Amino acid sequence: RRAMGKKKPEEMEKQREIFLKGTTERNIDAKLAGSIFDLMEKFAGYGFNKSHSAAYALVSYQTAYLKTHYPAEFMAAVLSSDMDNTDKVVPLIEECRRMGLVVRPPDVNAGAFKFSVKDGEIIYGLGAIKGLGEGPIGQLVEARTDDGPFSDVFDFCRRVGTSKVNRRALEALIRAGAFDSLDEPRWVLMASLEDAIGQADQEARNEAVGMDDLFGLGAESGTSSSADPYQHHRQTVRWTERDVLRGEKETLGLYLTGHPIDWYADDLKGLGAKALENLERTKDSVRVAGLIVGLRVIRNKRGESFGIVTLDDRTARMDVTVFADLFADCRDKLADDSLVVIEGDVSFDEFTNGLKMRANKVETLENARKESASGLKIHLETRAPAFAETLLSKIQPHLGGECPIVIAYNAVDASGEVVLGEQYQVHPNDSLLLDLQELLGQDRVQLEFAARTQKRA
Repeated sequence: RRAMGKKKPEEMEKQREIFLKGTTERNIDAKLAGSIFDLMEKFAGYGFNKSHSAAYALVSYQTAYLKTHYPAEFMAAVLSSDMDNTDKVVPLIEECRRMGLVVRPPDVNAGAFKFSVKDGEIIYGLGAIKGLGEGPIGQLVEARTDDGPFSDVFDFCRRVGTSKVNRRALEALIRAGAFDSLDEPRWVLMASLEDAIGQADQEARNEAVGMDDLFGLGAESGTSSSADPYQHHRQTVRWTERDVLRGEKETLGLYLTGHPIDWYADDLKGLGAKALENLERTKDSVRVAGLIVGLRVIRNKRGESFGIVTLDDRTARMDVTVFADLFADCRDKLADDSLVVIEGDVSFDEFTNGLKMRANKVETLENARKESASGLKIHLETRAPAFAETLLSKIQPHLGGECPIVIAYNAVDASGEVVLGEQYQVHPNDSLLLDLQELLGQDRVQLEFAARTQKRA
């Protein structure tokens, strides 16, 4: 039975010898015994008994029907069943996107412990937030059921109680986006948390001794003393998109409202990187790219260290094995949340029944761009002469590379492309690209790959 389950021809051949030896000892006709084993061998290729097949067919029909006619409810149920396994949630979230379903962040005013559905949209389960247990979520839902939606973070702290949902849990809720329905930026909510907790604790102490607040800041007035409860916190430092996504990753285990790899979609397309969800077994080496979300370091029998890297490109996650020689050379590139480009061989993983990859080359995205970019194209219209100095000031710190700059000029009376001289060749790193995009606009700056890649090939 184990040999049939492994589906290995060589294993079945060993079992054939054992089987035929046993039938010979029992005086069973050799031809009949061979025919019987042939049937088992065929079944080992891929087979089910009829009752098992019928059950699978019924379940397949039921799930297909539900997914077709109740897509949001079906996917919410599937996500809830695997909500503790981030590696399974990531491709399921991507499947929701492919189906055209909206997946909203956790929501203190609409969410439940598990994934739920409201107005055809999936609301991320509060129970999937790291550091938030079932008890605090139950307290939250009870307060919302008894007295209606929360109006602001001050109202939330007062009604739920900071003894039930502590500061760490509150920070996790904010960073996960659970207060986004209040229409306040996450950084403002985080800045106001100290005051919200302090006010809630003071009101709880007053209530415990039966004392009213002389200044009208008790439970009845709550946030009514100010038209804007966040007025003292609106000047706090704004979070970048990277800060927002980092908060989601640390609290949910994945990027929900965006993904860092989206910023490099054009670059990865130019580099020929395949999406992890589209990988297949092949004899040819393939190139993939993604964020490192995990690294396990293991020692082999010779005492050498090798790594198993978990790669995330938003479409899926995959473990990539980096063996000892390569691991020693590239270990510094394998830091958490680093974006890397990996070339390697894809094969079937008998342990997981999925795919696995063995790395042959690992490089940072910045190095891959440096090696493959054929040019940095900058789109310009009519500009004042002084703008040339401004543009040069952005380029100056990054000179000395091998990537030429191409100015694509487009005006009413003239248009064309000009390749700047070798003295203006640059290193096409993130800093340069971000500076130019900030100056000109994101769609006015792009890296090109085709010509140089073909030349090197």
